[in-house]
Amino acid sequence: NFIAESTHGASCLGQLAGLQDKKEMYKYAVINLADKDKTTLILVSRPETTPLLEAERSSRELSDLGINNQILIINGVLGEASDDLSQKILSGQQHALENMPQGLGFKTYTIPLRSYNVLGLDKIRAFLSSDDYISADMESKLTDSKSINVLIDDIYSAGKKVIFTMGKGGVGKTSVAATIAVALAKKGVKVHLTSTDPADHLSYVFAGAENITLSHIDEKQELRDYQNEVLAKVRETMSDDDVAYIEEDLRSPCTQEIAVFRAFAEIVDKAENEIVIIDTAPTGHTLLLLDSTLSYHREVQRTKGETPISVQRLLPRLRDEKQTEVVIVTLPEATPVFEAMRLSEDLSRAGINNKWWVVNQSLSVADTSNPMLAARADAERTWIEKVQQISDDNFVVIPWLQEPSIQNIGDFKD
Repeated sequence: NFIAESTHGASCLGQLAGLQDKKEMYKYAVINLADKDKTTLILVSRPETTPLLEAERSSRELSDLGINNQILIINGVLGEASDDLSQKILSGQQHALENMPQGLGFKTYTIPLRSYNVLGLDKIRAFLSSDDYISADMESKLTDSKSINVLIDDIYSAGKKVIFTMGKGGVGKTSVAATIAVALAKKGVKVHLTSTDPADHLSYVFAGAENITLSHIDEKQELRDYQNEVLAKVRETMSDDDVAYIEEDLRSPCTQEIAVFRAFAEIVDKAENEIVIIDTAPTGHTLLLLDSTLSYHREVQRTKGETPISVQRLLPRLRDEKQTEVVIVTLPEATPVFEAMRLSEDLSRAGINNKWWVVNQSLSVADTSNPMLAARADAERTWIEKVQQISDDNFVVIPWLQEPSIQNIGDFKD
């Protein structure tokens, strides 16, 4: 749309002539994706409330582009329960499926939870045929792992002021951010908990608690505010033609990055007076914003905006390991661990410190006699040991829990 509407040639994406060459390709890509005879788009979710809400949001954004040929696969549905833990998981899944978001009213398939991670040709064959349990030691519960209280006490005693929870989508960054926030607030510390995640799951976690304030960066609103501020300034000194050029540039995709980045910096600046905890976007969007700090000032100057003091002191604060802690959250599975390793490397390149890791939703620290869950717990060991190695033993393990709330956040300490 930006390419089609642009008349002045303003764009942070480079010369529009180059983009125009691809305009027809972009157009036909969307046409092909929207053609139900050529394309089926498969959304995949877990049978839990927040992943289903994310699937609904993705479906709605695709529908806005005219891509309605969608189906839904719900992966990891537990078949039966034989102990307290499996009953809790099964009940939670059934509740989520019985209360599916209205926007997911199209054809849906389910895939049962398997007793192993589907990696390798043999596992794929087993996945498509039967599910014979892989033998597991029913008494092999992990007993030497640290609880999240160790991480929280370390952050508190070190006096950290800015805390990020980062990781692959669906690993539980929101619940970990909320847990840290509540625990620190109970120690009498003022905490500001915010999200740059467009799904804004914090509102589903709790409505508020003592010593905690909440906020969410609304990207569209931040863009409008930034555009209005810049245009009000340039209209004081520029001609109508010059203002028209600026108006066009303010519609470019990069302008939204600038607007959100500024809002992000202003929230981090609250760390002068309180601890700021940030539940970051699963796409790594916030990390991209951090990396763009060095080019931010140039982009702002081009659109005639101003660089606030909060932005000027953002990167030094984030690179100061005495002030900032990035908590990487992962699951005890191959893909989330490898994604987390890449994230750790990216942070290192950006000069941002990461000490603590959280392995979330682990069955290996939970009590279960269910053969399916015991087998999955056994399979987790490899990935927990991997996290132990790369974190230099600075990691905690959280047992498998259902959707967090202000009432059960305290359960994490157990």
